[in-house]
Amino acid sequence: MTISPAELASSGLQFEIDDAVATVTLNRPERRNAMTPGMWHGLAAIGGSLPPRVRVVVVRGAGSSFSSGIDLRMFSAEGVPGEEPVPSAADPGFEQWITGVQAGFLWLRDPAIVSVAAVQGHAIGAGCQLALACDLRVLADDARMCVKEPALGLVPDLTGTKPLVDIVGLPRAIELCLTARTVDAHEAIQLRLAELVVSPAEMDGAVADLVAALLATDAAASRATKELLIQAAGNTLEQQAAAERRAQAALLAARLAR
Repeated sequence: MTISPAELASSGLQFEIDDAVATVTLNRPERRNAMTPGMWHGLAAIGGSLPPRVRVVVVRGAGSSFSSGIDLRMFSAEGVPGEEPVPSAADPGFEQWITGVQAGFLWLRDPAIVSVAAVQGHAIGAGCQLALACDLRVLADDARMCVKEPALGLVPDLTGTKPLVDIVGLPRAIELCLTARTVDAHEAIQLRLAELVVSPAEMDGAVADLVAALLATDAAASRATKELLIQAAGNTLEQQAAAERRAQAALLAARLAR
């Protein structure tokens, strides 16, 4: 699936590639980067057409917010101008429609890349889930994260529940979701929702330093290691040890075959 720059722009996205680094920018600052179905489909298209040379993907928001969540006009009679209507939950294709929008988030876990969310200001609801979809998060000290969906009568369905539980544990995830309270940057780093907190003025430099460090590691070893880490939580120690043996053998065999 491919999408033109003009189509991306109309969906509220910018996409740039600089050698091994891709930058995805949510670009609806006048709406605090509120998300729409067009944006989700655009994210999926970016993930589906990412060149193999890309090793790091940075996701950020234009303006003062990462994303304030879904554009609530989606649920109004008028909808969002220029956007497809959200199908009714009674529609037999409703779950398939959600599958399509989830695709905009799932590719960020691909072992071939490391995804970094650069979060400033609001990361609410869908915006919080997008940050959680990334492997790493750098937060500005003005960042505010909130799983807002239950307060709106919804469940978080954009792939955010698993990473949230994996990161903070089940009891804390229940508390955060069912109170829909806001977590500031200071608490986020305590809860391991952020790897780094910096001032807004330091954000670009901090992300650039992280990206440079990630790129300094061998690409094949990075991919194989990320694959191991992803499966570790679901494996027993014996299973993980076996997976490590297989990964090492495959990595070194491929290197010898060059």
